[in-house]
Amino acid sequence: MTAHQNGSISAEISDFLLNCFGRSPTWQLWLSLPLSLLFLLDMGAHATLLITIRLEASLHEPMYYLLSLLSLLDMELCLTVIPKVLPIFWFDLRPISFFACFLQMFTMNSIFAMESCTFLVMAYDRYVAICHPLQYLSIITDQFVVKAVIFILARSIFLTVPIPILSGRLHFCRENVIENCLCANMSVSRLSCGDIIINRLYQFACGWTLLGFDLILIFLSYTLILKAVLRLKSEGAVAKALSTCGSHVILILFFSTVLLVFVFTLVVEKEVSSDMPVLLNILHHVIRPALNPIVYGVRTQEIKQGIQRLLKKGW
Repeated sequence: MTAHQNGSISAEISDFLLNCFGRSPTWQLWLSLPLSLLFLLDMGAHATLLITIRLEASLHEPMYYLLSLLSLLDMELCLTVIPKVLPIFWFDLRPISFFACFLQMFTMNSIFAMESCTFLVMAYDRYVAICHPLQYLSIITDQFVVKAVIFILARSIFLTVPIPILSGRLHFCRENVIENCLCANMSVSRLSCGDIIINRLYQFACGWTLLGFDLILIFLSYTLILKAVLRLKSEGAVAKALSTCGSHVILILFFSTVLLVFVFTLVVEKEVSSDMPVLLNILHHVIRPALNPIVYGVRTQEIKQGIQRLLKKGW
């Protein structure tokens, strides 16, 4: 697999091999079926949510447009990861080209950044709706949503593009086996012969700056929302506000497990089986996205009613 050392990755290694569970290969057998079912549940739940928002005129509001964006990002994340993982489990198709590996790396990181920013915009939407209801229609417009989406895409892509670029510039001259089911930045970087301190620092800084900064602002927004809700005199208004915000908070708690998985992978990987962080990473990529539309479908009355009306029309 190695050739002339001319500083070029492609001249030394033609591709990578994804080694999902090196210490526990039997995990692939019992994981393949539930992972397949979760993937189908994920796609079905998001498709139902998107169709409902598209066809129900009552859901053509900024909050639901942002929810549609979040749903699309969740679907893209699953489609980036699971169709590559399942063939490894079923047919041992472990090779992945450099281009596909770095593209997957960029896609995963950029989607996480986009979802974090989307949650931040959703928190701002709820803050304006509850704390400044009279100005809501003039502030949160369709034009605002378009600008927010552009900002989400631009910020996320700009800050995550360096991650695959830094990994792609590394000098790989030894092994080409990635001890992971995914092309995670640090899993790939560890194969390098050179210094990866810049990769580690940028990954750490990007993760904590993007996700950490967003979570702080989200926490601040919901703190202000809670104070405003507690001042409301109408019990019905309080219940509705808490229900809507409760759905957001649950989704944000699901999403914040990204940080926990990230910290677990980097900090305690030497103290536990190396397969455990890999397992948590895979499950996080499919369980959390599958739960998001279910939480909204169950907790948001407008979406629940929209789904029921569509089902009645279908029958």
